[in-house]
Amino acid sequence: MPTRILPAVGDADAVRSLTTLLSQLPDAEPVAPVVDSTQLIDTLARLAAESVDELPEVVVVHERIGPVPALELIREVALRFPAVGVILVTSDASPGLFQAAMDYGARGLVALPLSYEELASRVQAVAQWSTGVRRHLGAGGDVFTGVGGTVVTVSGAKGGVGTTLTAIQLALAAQASGRSTALVDMDLQTGDVASYLDVQFRRSVVDLAAINDISPRVLADAVFRHDTGLVLLLAPAEGERGEDVTDRAARQIVSALRSRYEVVVIDCGAQLGGAGAAAVEMADRALLVTTPDVVCVRGAKRAVRMWDRLQIRKAEETTVVVNRHSRHTEIQPQLIQKITGTTVAATAVPANFKELQSVVDAGRIHELESKSSVKQALWGLAGELGLVKVPDGAQKTGRGLRGGDRGAVSFKRRREG
Repeated sequence: MPTRILPAVGDADAVRSLTTLLSQLPDAEPVAPVVDSTQLIDTLARLAAESVDELPEVVVVHERIGPVPALELIREVALRFPAVGVILVTSDASPGLFQAAMDYGARGLVALPLSYEELASRVQAVAQWSTGVRRHLGAGGDVFTGVGGTVVTVSGAKGGVGTTLTAIQLALAAQASGRSTALVDMDLQTGDVASYLDVQFRRSVVDLAAINDISPRVLADAVFRHDTGLVLLLAPAEGERGEDVTDRAARQIVSALRSRYEVVVIDCGAQLGGAGAAAVEMADRALLVTTPDVVCVRGAKRAVRMWDRLQIRKAEETTVVVNRHSRHTEIQPQLIQKITGTTVAATAVPANFKELQSVVDAGRIHELESKSSVKQALWGLAGELGLVKVPDGAQKTGRGLRGGDRGAVSFKRRREG
């Protein structure tokens, strides 16, 4: 059986050089190269969703891949697709880089300029390793495909638009439906998830920032399990410590969480730093919360354009959530969609702060009543995003659901109808 090799190279000249050599290897089947880190992860995720057998045995990552640095990309591939062997192509063949590449999950390193013999030897060894892993796991339906959990980021067009409320309720809806869910406060300077959920816990996301290999035990020590079942990774109590969470650290933390939980909801706040940008870039769904007023919609448009300029997220890959919506406001979701160039969620959250005031003031937002129109809308949004696992019987009757689950089902009916 030929060895399927997927090159990940951002430079056109390097693509030609690498693919030419790969095509000359015996029993090799190079597939169409990918040009950046996002395309690589998307391609592997799509193949893994079909079957682990569809994944290439070998991925060759060139050092000039982007926008995610090569070593960070290798770590994410190793975490999410553990049956795929990764080779790093680099001009730096020093022992230090070799050790770093191995630590990040690479199975081999090939030095530039490329040598046919060295490339052939590495590809053969890594392909044999990949085949052995799949055989050991019992290739087929029982093999872990490495797709990992769903990551959703929630950002605000400006402060005070309901970002944290949205993130918490989405996470509660996912957890209540039976999905293991982690809620991360990546609003590193001003995060309020702990205050909203009446939590006092000394560990935070900063405790993971300096750790290169986040093991399940290390992760378990850093998180807090809330009474609702949610796993919380909180922002630091001292806002200045948030600077310790770099974009690299954020990528490692998100990857570790994705590998352990079915749903990861990340509150990124309204101020975009390196850590938040990394989270938005890695997310399966990036939400931007706005209210239907001129100042906030301008802020949403400004944020979307900035994400696009920085190559964090394209406008069409961003979903705007309209909070405090009313049919009587001049600015409606359709206009917001036109102004921002994004997708606007079909579920708008109504303006009804009276429902929220008592639980917000008490720091018990998880005790918001099930009949609350705000809760129903946000749990319906969770259903729209595919975060809620709805029981088969509930899809037909809507019975046996807790709290806002009924909102998710009724929304699903409207969509299907």
